[in-house]
Amino acid sequence: MPRRTAKSRRRVVVDASNVAHATEGGEARLDNIEVVQQKLREEGFEPLIVADAALRHKIDRPADYERLITDGLVHQAPAGTDADYFILSFAREMNAQILSNDRFRDRAKQFPRERDRIIRYMIVQGEVVLEQRSKRRQS
Repeated sequence: MPRRTAKSRRRVVVDASNVAHATEGGEARLDNIEVVQQKLREEGFEPLIVADAALRHKIDRPADYERLITDGLVHQAPAGTDADYFILSFAREMNAQILSNDRFRDRAKQFPRERDRIIRYMIVQGEVVLEQRSKRRQS
C-alpha cells in the first residue's frame, strides 16, 4: 500500500493532556504522547498536538517536553484558558478528527459536529489501539 504524502494525510488534533494521563499510575507521561504520535503517523494521520498550559508542570520529562514546545511539535494553549476550546476550534477550522477520551460535554452545544469526529484510544504496555467509529455513542 503506498504511503500517503504529508498533504494527503488526514489531520487529527491530539488532546495531549488527556493522552499524557492515559495510563495507570496518575503521572503525566511524555512517552504516551510520543507513542500516540507515532501510531497516528503509521495510520496515515498528520497529528497536531495541543496541550493545556498546566501539563508542563505535571509531565514526567519536563526538559524533553519543553523542547517539543520550543520545536513547535507541541502547541500549548495560553495559560488560564481552556485547552478544550482550542482543540475543538482547531478541529473545526482544519476539518480534522480529534484524538481524546474526553467527551467534551461542556462544549456540546458550541461544537456539536466536532464531537462526532472523536477517535478514542487505549495505551497498554506502550501499545496504542485506536477506536474509530462512524457515529458517536449516546451518552
